[in-house]
Amino acid sequence: MTKKVRTYCDEFKAEAVKKIADNNGNISATAKQLGIAMQTLSNWHNKANQGKLISTQQYEPDLMAAIQEIK
Repeated sequence: MTKKVRTYCDEFKAEAVKKIADNNGNISATAKQLGIAMQTLSNWHNKANQGKLISTQQYEPDLMAAIQEIK
């Protein structure tokens, strides 16, 4: 039996990272709300902070400002 790997669209990733800011930087609570693994969301958040999450630039131009607000 193989485990199916979930794939998420770029827009979902961008919205998920933005939602972290809406939850006062709480990655764990945001991941639970979205029904995804905390480590997955943490990875997306780290990539967004480094400017490597392409979807954040494409779909949410003000997302980087929200990420900076968390810091």
